[in-house]
Amino acid sequence: MQEKTPLIQFKNIVMSFSDQVVLKNISLDIEENEFVTLLGPSGCGKTTLLRILGGFLEPTEGHVIFDGEDIKDLPPYKRELNTVFQKYALFPHMNVYDNIAFGLKLKKMSKDVIEQKVMKMLKLIGLEGYEKKNVTLMSGGQQQRVAIARALVNEPKVLLLDEPLGALDLKLRKEMQYELKRIQQEVGITFIYVTHDQEEALTMSDKIVVMNKGLIQQTGTPQDIYNEPVNHFVADFIGESNIIPGRMPEDKKVFFDEHLFECVDGGFEADEPVEVVLRPEDLDIVPVEDGVLTGVVESVLFKGQQYEVMVETVPGTSVTVKMRVIKNNEAASEDGREKISANDFFVDIEDVEKLDDKEVTALADAQAWETESGDFISINKIEYDVAAEEGEYPVTFSTSGGTSITKTIYVKNNKVVKNEKKGEAVMAFDFFTTVDEIKESLALDTDLKTWASAQGWKIANEDEAVEVYVNYGFDPEKIGVGTYKVTFSTEGRELKVRTTDFVEEGSEVGIKFGPEDIHVMKRQ
Repeated sequence: MQEKTPLIQFKNIVMSFSDQVVLKNISLDIEENEFVTLLGPSGCGKTTLLRILGGFLEPTEGHVIFDGEDIKDLPPYKRELNTVFQKYALFPHMNVYDNIAFGLKLKKMSKDVIEQKVMKMLKLIGLEGYEKKNVTLMSGGQQQRVAIARALVNEPKVLLLDEPLGALDLKLRKEMQYELKRIQQEVGITFIYVTHDQEEALTMSDKIVVMNKGLIQQTGTPQDIYNEPVNHFVADFIGESNIIPGRMPEDKKVFFDEHLFECVDGGFEADEPVEVVLRPEDLDIVPVEDGVLTGVVESVLFKGQQYEVMVETVPGTSVTVKMRVIKNNEAASEDGREKISANDFFVDIEDVEKLDDKEVTALADAQAWETESGDFISINKIEYDVAAEEGEYPVTFSTSGGTSITKTIYVKNNKVVKNEKKGEAVMAFDFFTTVDEIKESLALDTDLKTWASAQGWKIANEDEAVEVYVNYGFDPEKIGVGTYKVTFSTEGRELKVRTTDFVEEGSEVGIKFGPEDIHVMKRQ
């Protein structure tokens, strides 16, 4: 039996505006009588693809095949499709009947045929008796129905809908989702719908095409897209997901959060890094002893029929250091023409052997400049003798003119904070800085991490970095000389759970889920 040719075929579509490529080699098949949704964030290219099909844009490269014929060069009015836009573009000087009949009158159909077709459309959209109504006095939902009827009355093979529900309020938008699906099933033609609303796509579609940055990320049924996302973007964009890094020791077994779980996925390489998706509605809050994971309830949000509960299953890793703010340290030449400044600093015993002039200059934030002009000058001599053992060691920075300053290198056996549950470690140093350095910093969080040599890494692989965040309690604009605490930490793991059972904030709970609730994706 010969396979049926798709009604619409996009073949290798590329679309560029000036130097910006908005569609990147898009290929997509759309079957007859399908309700297809192009779904993605603003700027992903979904409306551009729809406008190419409608004939309002010509692709830079590629072909558009409609019912077996290439229509790339066919003008919009000769294509067997109609478009409904977010702004319905109804004629304000015409009543409902005349708006719907407009296209038929252009085709010079008889009055009897026009009336028969218009009345059929009014019945379809549930607006019988509204034919003489002024469209400007109608609600948004009614106007949208008139726009749909005006498009459908011409009996197109395809109806294009560009975010037509965007102007409606939430309640009406939900009602119209079901109404649109009913209309599509009743008229039996292909609907191609553009939206950024995931709920709309999941509710109405036979097929969803998820797009991002000019590329198709995944195509499938709503069930496929929701239950089997192919990558992080799709899992995060469609519904809500808990996405956790893990690895696959073998088929149908996944390791994350220091536990080995059975799952239903396979086809990965041994110990391949993966991402694990746990949907909030698939998780149950149970007593601690019954949970496959345990955690502390961070927040509880009542959302009508259920509670949205955030449970911290893995605490973040943190280390707190002392920031010693000192007066600006500078020295001047005898004639006052040059100045030089530097700070004391800490270094770990393990890093002593790696020290060189460049590193020492950076750690001390050493710099020299001409007093009158403020222009920087070179530090051409750095003198220090540091041993790989705890202690205090002098370092002297000098210019070619003989201007110098001596500071102290503090060598310490730095303490590393390990978090075995999360499999990571964090390290940071006490450090010195000045009032001016803090006040003049353009990216203080970054500078604080640099000054403290703060870093995080995976215990199992020290080359795998973990992002570290900064928390401090001082006001940078009002900072003064003194000692302050600065905390560097990684993010804890929080799981979002949807439940009908109320739980107390701060309580310890168990979280339960089964192998079928775990979805594993390749890590990108």
